Amino acid sequence: MRASLILVTLLGKFLRVAARLRGGGSAFPGYVVLKLMPDFIARATAQLEHGVIVVLGSNGKSTTTNMVTGIVSAHGDRVFTNPTGANMPQGVASSLLGSLTLTGRLPFDIGVVEVDEAYGEVICRALKPRAGVMLNVQIDQIYRLFEPDRVAGMFDRIARQIDGTLVLNRDDAFLGALGDRLIADEGRDVVWFGVADSVLGAAKHGQVLARNYDAEAAGTVAVDRPVAVEVMRSEGAEVTLRVHDDSHDLTLSARGLHNAVDAAAAIAVSEAAFGDDFSVDTAVAALGSMKTVYGRGELITVGDREVEIVLMKSLASLQMNLDGFTATPDSVLMAFDEHSRDPSWLYAADLSIIERVECLSGPKAVFLALRLEYAGIPYERTETDVEKAVQSLLDGPRPASGRHTLILDYDQMILVRRYLGYRDLEAGAA
Repeated sequence: MRASLILVTLLGKFLRVAARLRGGGSAFPGYVVLKLMPDFIARATAQLEHGVIVVLGSNGKSTTTNMVTGIVSAHGDRVFTNPTGANMPQGVASSLLGSLTLTGRLPFDIGVVEVDEAYGEVICRALKPRAGVMLNVQIDQIYRLFEPDRVAGMFDRIARQIDGTLVLNRDDAFLGALGDRLIADEGRDVVWFGVADSVLGAAKHGQVLARNYDAEAAGTVAVDRPVAVEVMRSEGAEVTLRVHDDSHDLTLSARGLHNAVDAAAAIAVSEAAFGDDFSVDTAVAALGSMKTVYGRGELITVGDREVEIVLMKSLASLQMNLDGFTATPDSVLMAFDEHSRDPSWLYAADLSIIERVECLSGPKAVFLALRLEYAGIPYERTETDVEKAVQSLLDGPRPASGRHTLILDYDQMILVRRYLGYRDLEAGAA
């Protein structure tokens, strides 16, 4: 059995090298390995002495995974984690291939794994998580996941595969109903995190959570659920978290209520996993010192100015990012890729924080132009080639703020980062 794992690992590593020589990371090696050894993920991660923590949700998975990894590392554990975006079975397998030794050994103590909800049941069955956190149910990737009710059903089935503590967003109507049901029917260990009413009331669009119409009809949305970690203040990147009875102030690497919520979730699931060995002071210090996950409010210095990358992969992600602005951005580029199958959701976004756009880019730049016309937001020009568009900003006058804000969909974000010299691509780049 051990020999077969070694052989499959060697083949997978060879495929990874070949894929990188062809120009970047790839999930293909993981796909091949899983065909040859369907239980590869289970066999590899069974070596982790302290088990696995999984992170799920419509949005915020990558940021929360990064935060949990930082917290767990600060507690002294060696952490295996999957690169941002490598959250499907083949991506997880490819990440494992990058971490296994040539003899098939996984030299880590614990795993922190981001999991795609559509494949969560299968992946969690293999990982046997000791703890898991579910962040939110939002309207996201409608072409793939359809209605929020369907995603909630996925989370219900995934929860059955998590043996240990389940950490849930108290303010999410779907997750609240799930947790209440698991507690009542199965006596499950559920821990809640959430946002204080005063903070939610000050947030223009709240957490942009999907509505659970069944729960609303039954009158079970507003249920008292005691939280372990609560966001008490969110002002830009300045955050106050109440952990049980104590308050902690910290500065996150990216602004916005959504990042504060992710920080609360990260602390809650880390404490659930570590128990008495958990130190909240260590966790807060780790959160205050870590870098932003790339493409998610990331700041890149180019010459005498900053480039800020804001991701718009769905209505929820864009709205939360726009709501996180503390001032109107004075130099904006927006880019949409042809791979965004149905960008009509953009018409539901509140773009009022944007007063002017310098350049529209990507294959669907014309679509963006039409959306801005309806919103009454002026734009200066269009340039479908995003690399040329970004360079035109960098060659132009330095904005008063010293910062160019690039609002990009997923594929255009990858292209821009690569153009700016950041080649740590997602989904198996390690």
